Amino acid sequence: MKFVEYGEIVENIKIGANAYKMTIVLPKISAEAKPGQFVNVYTGLGEMILPRPISINEYDAEKGTLAIIYQVSGKGSEYFTTLPVGTEVRCVGPLGNGFMIDNEIKKNIIVGGGIGLPPLVELIKHLDGENHVFIGSRTTPILVERLEELGAKVHIATDDGSVGFKGNVVQLLDEVKPEGGMIYSCGPKVMLKYLAKWAMENNIPCQVSLEERMACGIGACVGCAIKIQKKGESDWQHLKVCKDGPVFFGDEVIWDE
Repeated sequence: MKFVEYGEIVENIKIGANAYKMTIVLPKISAEAKPGQFVNVYTGLGEMILPRPISINEYDAEKGTLAIIYQVSGKGSEYFTTLPVGTEVRCVGPLGNGFMIDNEIKKNIIVGGGIGLPPLVELIKHLDGENHVFIGSRTTPILVERLEELGAKVHIATDDGSVGFKGNVVQLLDEVKPEGGMIYSCGPKVMLKYLAKWAMENNIPCQVSLEERMACGIGACVGCAIKIQKKGESDWQHLKVCKDGPVFFGDEVIWDE
């Protein structure tokens, strides 16, 4: 069930070179949220009428709060950085279908790239097994300390070699050769494409949370449709990332489109 809520901002801080964390009091949405879902956040400005879909970073149903981490990539997200504590914002959520958690699995591989890393934090809190997180970042990544607080073993790949392995995260997986019963991932499409290939080569099921441009976020506009071919089906179909996803199995996505 999704809700429209007007929530008070209780935190809005810079946590990285171009990343900000906003915590909002949203008791209805936080009570229903699941790892991997997202919320639509509205600017309230006429010239930026469309909502900004942002993955849920963490939520606390008891406190009624929900945290998002956003990257400044346009006027809407830049406007969010100016909002002080106490500001009320309109949100709709929780939206989409989150990760399919299997707690019979005792070793999990979690892969995040760039701003795709935040939703994996809440996911880890719901996984019972041993969690190995592989981060791909251009330079020093965010959220490493938080992941370690949750007991995850963190492996880092950076493009510039400033932290950890120099290269991309799939190259790091080839280097470490981790064992696991499931891969959970979120990040840029090109990363997910090669991760899905790596997962198939290593016979590990892989869930991918896709990042696509969305206008409505509720399945009405069909702007985020992608090609999916389900196992056992003879042909592909168009599914909506916002409503049918954002999480799919990597071997069901038709990547070369």
